[in-house]
Amino acid sequence: MDDIMIKDQKRFQKPWENRATIQTLFILCCWGIRGFIRGVFFKSTGGLVLIGKNVKIRNSYKLKVGKNFVIENNSELNCNSLRGLCFGDNVTIGANALIRPSNIYGGEVGEGMIVGNNSNIGPFAYIGCSGLIVIGDNVMMSPRVSIYAENHNFEKRNLPMKAQGVTRQTTKVEDDCWIASNSVILAGVTIGKGSVISAGAVVTKDVPPYSIVGGVPAKVIKSRN
Repeated sequence: MDDIMIKDQKRFQKPWENRATIQTLFILCCWGIRGFIRGVFFKSTGGLVLIGKNVKIRNSYKLKVGKNFVIENNSELNCNSLRGLCFGDNVTIGANALIRPSNIYGGEVGEGMIVGNNSNIGPFAYIGCSGLIVIGDNVMMSPRVSIYAENHNFEKRNLPMKAQGVTRQTTKVEDDCWIASNSVILAGVTIGKGSVISAGAVVTKDVPPYSIVGGVPAKVIKSRN
């Protein structure tokens, strides 16, 4: 806790007012206390854990986090998965995000999720990791991004689609990507290293490294190379 207090004191320079700084540090202290208590039930922690208000963590014994892990207010993590949920150092999960590898009412257990260092999941994100989802290092994710790792089967017309099950695939976002707000990444897609996904894009196929893509369905607009 002392380390983050020192870092935050360096951050809170002018034009931050003293009152705003004190209020923010008080909130962080409350989050740190909550993280210390609840982190005891995690599979493992690498250091400081900050947990906001009304955060739901189900099956937390399958949650592994690194140092400086932050879950903001009202987020929900269902950790019941074959591989668990694994987050690296300096990872933030934004407010109202939902990470769901398995249905909380029973059924088949999903694969889970792996997130690298210095990455964030934006506010109001939906991560459906019933198939494996892998997010690399230094990935920026804006609000309301959706990532999926399964598709419903619908080949048989004599059966309701709901009764035909799903096909699970691995979805990857490689290092140093920026996923802009309201983007949708579908199952089985790999976002290449250093790519930018424009706001509102629906990504249905692999994205080459260092690409800028946009549209529905998403297409390469230009290359960062």
